[in-house]
Amino acid sequence: MSDPATLQSIARLVPPGSRVLDLGCGDGALLDHLQRERGCSGYGIEIADDNLLACVKRGVNVIQLNLDEGLSLFDDGSFDVVLQVDTLQHLRNAETMLRETARVGKLGIVTFPNFAHWPNRFSILRGRMPVTKRLPYQWYDTPNIRVGTFKDFEVLATKNRLAILDAFGLQDGRERRFLPNLTASTAVFKFERG
Repeated sequence: MSDPATLQSIARLVPPGSRVLDLGCGDGALLDHLQRERGCSGYGIEIADDNLLACVKRGVNVIQLNLDEGLSLFDDGSFDVVLQVDTLQHLRNAETMLRETARVGKLGIVTFPNFAHWPNRFSILRGRMPVTKRLPYQWYDTPNIRVGTFKDFEVLATKNRLAILDAFGLQDGRERRFLPNLTASTAVFKFERG
């Protein structure tokens, strides 16, 4: 997460002093920010060795774990907030991991590339898979296992009895609350068990 405005938008959803679990924490930038600026504590979960090293250098507690194996390490309600920032689209068991997020945390915050953003729609109309700043890969070399939309997540949340507390899109670091499914490249949801 290199964009400071995006980091701020996500961080403000996390109550100060929260115990946080950051799934797929990357280099630990968000968790580091939450610790320094919002008085949070917690752990990152990451699989990539270079990201683990970056977390350690930042002073972020990190556990090496493949998220496709689940979160059985953690008891129900172990954390105030569980983050999945750009993680869901990489998982084979996305729905299971969403339920695990709701089980392990009192609140969940999920972000993912919104495939229904208008430039993506335009690319599909032209007969091509989109390649954008937010989705910079060709169809054959993308690390994303799946694509989803803002509306798709609303349906999935309802199916899994999750109560959406806040939802908006992000575009170039700015929140989009009007027509986020059309106007934003990133979908952001804050939820709790319903």
